[in-house]
Amino acid sequence: MRSRAFLALSVLLAALAFASAADAMGKSRVAAIQVTLMNRGLYHGTIDGIRGPLTIAAVRRFQRRRGLVADGIVGRQTRRAFGRYGRYALGGRMITQGMWGWDVAALQFRLAWRGFPSGPMDGRFGPRVSAALLGYQGWRGIGADGVVGPVTVRALREPPPRSRLAFRRPIHAPVGDRFGPRGNRFHAGLDFPAPWNKPVYASRRGRVVVAGWSAGGHGRLVVIYHGYGMTSYYAHLHRILVRVGQRVGRGTRVGLVGSSGTSTGPHLHFELRRRGAGVNPLPALR
Repeated sequence: MRSRAFLALSVLLAALAFASAADAMGKSRVAAIQVTLMNRGLYHGTIDGIRGPLTIAAVRRFQRRRGLVADGIVGRQTRRAFGRYGRYALGGRMITQGMWGWDVAALQFRLAWRGFPSGPMDGRFGPRVSAALLGYQGWRGIGADGVVGPVTVRALREPPPRSRLAFRRPIHAPVGDRFGPRGNRFHAGLDFPAPWNKPVYASRRGRVVVAGWSAGGHGRLVVIYHGYGMTSYYAHLHRILVRVGQRVGRGTRVGLVGSSGTSTGPHLHFELRRRGAGVNPLPALR
């Protein structure tokens, strides 16, 4: 009886976590507005797709600058005042590398939430956006041609991928930065601030596929494959305690907290990926 109650509670908590994460995702149209205003020096918040007080205030500043009614609403006149940059919504034209505009900013936002961040969200279709798009198209199986047409736009309207497995917390520490926008970039995992050398544990049984230094900013990194296309990442470690090919159980020590790689202080950066696409770890943690 107790086990059934515990299972029901776990399912409920997971559902609440997913609902909270979905609410926090924001809208790509609002994110495009935020990028537009940031490029004009009028918005200094996070590109989160949420129409909050900072976004409304920035819209009003733009409207006053252009002699429009400062109501904080981006209607037809305000959008026209954005000029060429605001001409196309996502899906209004075919876009590819070298192009720029409102629709590119919306593309960057959607790609990031679907597990393929592309660096700064600035509304410019550069090499990193191209690489993220090709990665997403290949992951989604829609033909990796690097062009955003109707098929890609329809796919990007689908919900973001979720973990197919449940995971245990990898460390006894509170959650700091979460999965989602951070400034004009996207944070692809969870951060757990913790003291130096605090143990880090495998979140689920699996096989170690990476155990060493990562050139991508993760520093000392452990990656474990768990089956069903799911991998877990343990980054910025001070010391690695496992080797490539080793089978580990849930709760096995894989490393010690550090600040290696691109890091401003000791913490564990934890990611989950599904066939290479980053997914929000929070709903999967039990």
